[in-house]
Amino acid sequence: MKAKSAPHDHRHGATPASMQTLAEAQLRESGVRVTRARVNVLGALLETRSAASHQDIQDRFADMDRVTLYRALDCLTEAGLAHKIASDDRIFRYSAGADHAEHGLHAPAQGKQHQHGHFKCTRCARVFCLDASDGPDFLATVLPDDGQHHTPAAQLQQALRQTLGPGFQSHEVELTIKGWCADCAD
Repeated sequence: MKAKSAPHDHRHGATPASMQTLAEAQLRESGVRVTRARVNVLGALLETRSAASHQDIQDRFADMDRVTLYRALDCLTEAGLAHKIASDDRIFRYSAGADHAEHGLHAPAQGKQHQHGHFKCTRCARVFCLDASDGPDFLATVLPDDGQHHTPAAQLQQALRQTLGPGFQSHEVELTIKGWCADCAD
């Protein structure tokens, strides 16, 4: 399967070959069967800073059929090696996330909910994962300390009850900041 040469916003000078090697290692560590399609797709996601749509990846791997690409993306998402980002333009984008690029082979545990923030450029529609917003302290980065020693998650649950009434419980948090990326702001 040949990759088209297209400009990509490489992460911290990483080469495509090193990302392919990292992708294969992450697949093995996660217990996911290693296939050429999965290695190529995960390598492409690891290589780029912004999240990629199905079409972006399809354009890059012209020889990969659409169904194989969808299956690879679904497999990577289910394994926690990538996450699917819903956007208001009705286009799903996929990202390997900050954990993979910054922390080597660490991959989120299966079933872990994707809970970090995103930045979406309203001009070019690229979506970026906000580094350092993943993990147990995510809500603490968004919600101020109320001085009553409540966890940020408890604060959010209380705000939901006050706003919506009893019985509402959150199970996932999405945060998207919209604006212009560095390329579009110039």
